[in-house]
Amino acid sequence: MTALFESDDAADTAVAHLRDADAGLAALIERVGPFRMRLKATASLFGALAEAIVYQQLSGKAAATIHGRVCALFPRSRPTPELLLRAPDATLRGAGLSRNKLLSLRDLAARTEAGELPTLPQARRLPDAELIERLTEVRGIGRWTVEMLLMFRLGRPDVLPVDDYGIRKGFAVAFRKRALPDRAQLDKRGARWRPYRTVASWYLWRATEL
Repeated sequence: MTALFESDDAADTAVAHLRDADAGLAALIERVGPFRMRLKATASLFGALAEAIVYQQLSGKAAATIHGRVCALFPRSRPTPELLLRAPDATLRGAGLSRNKLLSLRDLAARTEAGELPTLPQARRLPDAELIERLTEVRGIGRWTVEMLLMFRLGRPDVLPVDDYGIRKGFAVAFRKRALPDRAQLDKRGARWRPYRTVASWYLWRATEL
């Protein structure tokens, strides 16, 4: 599947398309400036999803601390599905994991070991909708989590997380709406931004910072 940063001019092409497609978004782009989203290095799909589970519902600093403690329990600070399944509950809980997150990590590890989930190379070739369907079968992995993986790990160019509060707030700021938009409103306006809704989403997040 196409990634957002496969060529040097891909981002410029996306921004030019958005400017032409939506005057309101063009005004936001003018205020924010160049598109500067960067992908996060990813060694494995298991590692990316495990990190996402740890980070859920925590501040960045607290999540990073717990994630670091969990990783430090394993050789070279790299938990694998096999090693995580063998680690005692008490050891993992001692690193700061809640019971629910521990259960989610074990489900992720078990499904990965069983071959139920795609590898990272396989995930790169799967369509967005199929990857969302397969990964949300894991306990604790919802649509939003997979959308973030699609955007920031796999560089998919056409993702619009309509349930994300920052996206909804940014939309209200950018288009001067008194109320936050619902899913239908975002979907309708977002149709103008295809096939570069990831880039539009990045600009909407930036709108909350203006």
